[in-house]
Order: sequence, then structure tokens, then C-alpha cells
Amino acid sequence: MAKFEPILERALFRKGGERVLEAMIYEPLPKAHFLSQSDARFLSMMTKVVFQAGFVWRVIENKWEDFETVFFGFEPEKIILLSPEQLEKFGTDKRIVRNMQKIMSVPQNASYIVDIGMEHKSYAAFLAQWPKEDLTGLYSHLKKVGCRLGGMSGPRMLRQMGLDTFMLTQDVVTCLQGAGIDVANVPTNKTDLAKVQRCFNEWHDKTGFSFNRLSRICASSVGENYMPS
Repeated sequence: MAKFEPILERALFRKGGERVLEAMIYEPLPKAHFLSQSDARFLSMMTKVVFQAGFVWRVIENKWEDFETVFFGFEPEKIILLSPEQLEKFGTDKRIVRNMQKIMSVPQNASYIVDIGMEHKSYAAFLAQWPKEDLTGLYSHLKKVGCRLGGMSGPRMLRQMGLDTFMLTQDVVTCLQGAGIDVANVPTNKTDLAKVQRCFNEWHDKTGFSFNRLSRICASSVGENYMPS
């Protein structure tokens, strides 16, 4: 097994000690808090990461209150009832970013969430029951069944909503490669993803650290040495 201790030591050195590194880490939500989040909040975050992909994040953030208004608070049951004419009208609404392909992802992801809710009562409950030792399987599910939730978008949505996740950013992948994990620069095939998952599972079991913490420490151990403001 690749050892995690050298990675932690390198991250502590690069960031100037435990206090600074700790300020860069946030833990997943407690289970009860996570489960209390509504389906609308998940659809909202799905939409936000979809619109942020390939765009200036700050612009989306500044417009987000208007997004919430235009899309009826992202209530999935309301969104799935929108007519094609209504959706076309959203494409001319200056309050939001008028990208029709991304706008069309909203009802598709609303339908996905409603379908999941019919079996699991809520989308949060569905995510909470997913085996934590198979996060890459969850990422693949989001890419396959969700709309525009492949790449980093699906994992980002999960992380922002408080699920314990690791993120396969370039820095994290570089860290894994430096630790001797033989994966591509962009791990996408089943073999590479299995190696990544196995490594994080072993580190999680050995250290007791959350996947959030492991991932952030990995990212802090390589790459540009950005410091918290």
C-alpha cells in the first residue's frame, strides 16, 4: 500500500504547519444534517455546477438568486411540469446565463431526482446509502444517469452538498502517481478508477481520515502552493 504519512508531512511543510493546513480542510456534514437537505437543494447544486463548468464561476454565483427565482426554487416536481415553450423562454431571460443546452439539463436532472425519490424517499437518502467504498461507482452513476454530471461536476456537487468525497483534480492525481499508483493523468477507465478507490479506501481505513480530508491533503502536497486568505 502507498504510505500516506509522507504525503501528510509534505503538505504540512508546504503549507507552513498544521494550523494553516487545517484551515484549508472542511469535513462532510453529519449524517442527520445531510439527510435533512431537500431534493430542491440538490437540483439547485446540480444546476450550479453544470452552469459553472467551462464558465466564470463568479458570474454564476452573482446571478444565483435570479437562477433560484427563474427556476421556481428548483422544486423538482415543478420543474418536470415545464413545457418546451416555457423552457425556450428561459433561454431569453437575461437574469440567467442563456445557454440552452445547460438550461435543458435542469428538467432532465429534475426527472432523475424524482425517479430516485420514488424508490429512496429522497435524493439525500439515496446518496447516504451508497457504499462509501465505491465512490467512483457513484461518480460513474452520475455521469451515466444524470445530465452533464460527468467529469468534475458530479463530484463537485456531492462535495458541496456535504457528502464525504475525494476529488480527482490534477493535483490529487499527481499526488497519487507520486505515491506509486499507476494511473493515467485523467483516470477514467474502470481499472484506473478501481486503483484510485482502493488507495483511498486503504488510507481511510489506516488513518481514520475522511475522504474530504485525504483528498485535500493530497492536493496540498503538490502543485501551486496557494495559501488560504
